[in-house]
Amino acid sequence: MTDDLVLHYAPDNASLCVRLLLAEMDIPHRLVLVDRAAKEQRSAAYLAMNPNGLIPTLETPDGPLFETAAILLWLADQRPGTVFPAPDTGPRGIALTRLFWLSNTVHPALRMLFYPDVYMASDPAGLRQQARLRLTSYFTQLDTHWDNVACPALACYLAPMLRWCALYGGDTTWFDLSKWPTLHNFAVAYENRPLVSEVCQAEGLGQTPFSRPCPARPPEGSAT
Repeated sequence: MTDDLVLHYAPDNASLCVRLLLAEMDIPHRLVLVDRAAKEQRSAAYLAMNPNGLIPTLETPDGPLFETAAILLWLADQRPGTVFPAPDTGPRGIALTRLFWLSNTVHPALRMLFYPDVYMASDPAGLRQQARLRLTSYFTQLDTHWDNVACPALACYLAPMLRWCALYGGDTTWFDLSKWPTLHNFAVAYENRPLVSEVCQAEGLGQTPFSRPCPARPPEGSAT
């Protein structure tokens, strides 16, 4: 791979997960800002790459990739076994289970928390409450098992999710990371890694972006 990789990103969006893994793997790439305030993710040029109009999109020599988990797995498999268990190894199955669980179960619950009116216009408050209850149970489950499945490709997906729960989706008093000591310890250790801190500072996420997050103050673009 070369710097033919282009990450279309917005600050403090799901592209953060991909940006963190690119830094972890020290893969050359170029960044292109998607201006959410101008709804550039809905432009014809962006939809030609990602017909869902969501962020991120990663341009590769094989064509554009979208869906956060798919991008993470594709990157990980460029260097098998370095940031995610390699194919044909024992831990691979459990790691895949957790990756798809984060993608198919936790991430959709977050979207319902943040955009309840999109999913249930008749009762957005009720849906948001249900999403909080589901996420609480998911994090309780993960707090018990995280140490058994942790790897860089999963860490860069989970850490931003913990951040977003503390900042977005209306009343955030339901979310207290200290209730999950394993996840809290993970967040502190992860944000103190130099390469992680560098990415977070570049997006204006503050000194404790995952353990005690504050609203993003990005140097360019908009987080919402």
